[in-house]
Amino acid sequence: MQRQFFMLWIPVGLIAGGLGAFVMRTRGFGLVADIALGLAGSFMGSVLFLAFGSPADEGWITLCIGTFLGAASVILGQRWWYAHA
Repeated sequence: MQRQFFMLWIPVGLIAGGLGAFVMRTRGFGLVADIALGLAGSFMGSVLFLAFGSPADEGWITLCIGTFLGAASVILGQRWWYAHA
């Protein structure tokens, strides 16, 4: 994995986790768990971003979109699982 992905998925994951905790504060496991889920999802999003053949030299905006979508999907998946379990 390239260095710019690593430098990007950490802050985007932290921001996505914090926003997920703020927006959906009635459900979930709390701020720390949401930030951890955001980091994990951001990492998964960046790995999938590379796996589907997106070149790393497209720019940081496309990298932010990929990592944010990964983080948001993991947080939403956790919320769905928690609501239906």
